[in-house]
Amino acid sequence: MDYETPLFFHVMQYAAAADRDVIDLVSGGPDWEPPTALRDGLREYADGDPADFQYPPSDGLRELREEIAARRGVDVDRVVITNGAGEANYLAMAAALERGAGSEILLTDPVYPYYPGKARMLGADPRLVPVADDGDLDVDAMYEAASSETAAVLVNSPNNPTGAVYDADTMAAMVDLAEDHDALLVSDEVYDHYDYSGRFESALAFDSAHTVVTNSFSKSMAVTGLRVGYAVFPPHLVDDARTRHMLVNVTGARPSQAAVLRALRETGPEYYEASRDLLRERIGAFTDALDAADAEYVVPDGAFYVFARFEGFPGTLENVERLVDEAGVACMPGDTFGSYDEWVRFALVTPRAEAAAQRLADYDGF
Repeated sequence: MDYETPLFFHVMQYAAAADRDVIDLVSGGPDWEPPTALRDGLREYADGDPADFQYPPSDGLRELREEIAARRGVDVDRVVITNGAGEANYLAMAAALERGAGSEILLTDPVYPYYPGKARMLGADPRLVPVADDGDLDVDAMYEAASSETAAVLVNSPNNPTGAVYDADTMAAMVDLAEDHDALLVSDEVYDHYDYSGRFESALAFDSAHTVVTNSFSKSMAVTGLRVGYAVFPPHLVDDARTRHMLVNVTGARPSQAAVLRALRETGPEYYEASRDLLRERIGAFTDALDAADAEYVVPDGAFYVFARFEGFPGTLENVERLVDEAGVACMPGDTFGSYDEWVRFALVTPRAEAAAQRLADYDGF
C-alpha cells in the first residue's frame, strides 16, 4: 500500500529553506514552559538506579495509570499508556475495526489529517461529514451518514482545526449514535485543557461500552517531545489493545512517564489557566488582524488554531508557499484537512503570532 507523506513536513521544510524571515504557524507544538515539576522530575530521574532505566510495564507505569484513572473516574485496568495520542487513536481505531462490525470510520470535515491517514493504513474507509457553518459538529449530518458499515465515529473536541467545543448534548448524541449502530465512539480529547467556552464535555461522562477516550500530555503540559498519551478502553476491548500496543511498541519511555506523573501530582490549576490566558490574548490579537485583512474565520472556542480564508486567495499549497515567500508567514493549506480548499489553518503556538497577524494584515496579495 502506498502512503502519502503528511503535508506538514513539506510546508515546514519549504519555510525552513526560505530566503527571508518566516514566522512558523504550521504545527501545534506549544512554545511555553512545561510545569516546573516536570523538569524537576526529569532531573531527579537522571540520578536514579540502573533498574529505573529498564523496561516499564508495557501498558504504562502503574502509578501513572492509577493517577489518570482517579482523575477520569474509571477503573485503572481500562487505562493504557501510549506513545502520544497518535498511538492511542491508532489503537482505538484498530479495536473498532477488529470487532467485525463494519469497515467505515466517520470523521468530521474539516478533519485532522492523521485520522483519515490512520484509517486507510488500517484498511478502513474514512467518510468525511461536513460540520456546521460555525465549525461545530452537525449531529443530524452524522446520523444521516451512519450505516451498518460504520465501525467507528471519531470526534475531536476541542477541535483541530476549527476550535469548536462539543457540549454535553452533542457528546450524548454521539454516544447514542455509536450504540445505535454497534459502532465505537473514539473521542480524542487532547485539547481538553484549552476550552475557553466552559462547554466541553468528555465522552467519559456517559457510561457506555461503545466509547474509547484518547488523550495526551503533549499539549496540556507543552511536552510534545515526551510522547506520553493514554487511552481509556471499555473493559471488553482493553486486553486486545494492550497486546497490539506491546507488539508495536513493546512499551513506552519510562523517564517521560515518571516526569509526567510528578507533574500531575504537583502542578496546580494555575499553570493551566496561565496557558489559557496566554492563548486567549493571542487569539484575540490574531483575529483582530484578520479582521483588518478582511478575512473570514471560525472563532475558536478551544484549542489554539485559527481556521480562516481570504477572498480570492484559495488555501492551496501554492498559495501557502506564496505566503511564506511574500509575507513571511507559514501556515497549513485547508485541503490538508478535507474539502476546505478555500481555507488555511494557523497554529498560534509562537510568541510571534501577533507579528504574523500583522504581516497578514499588511500583505497586499489577497
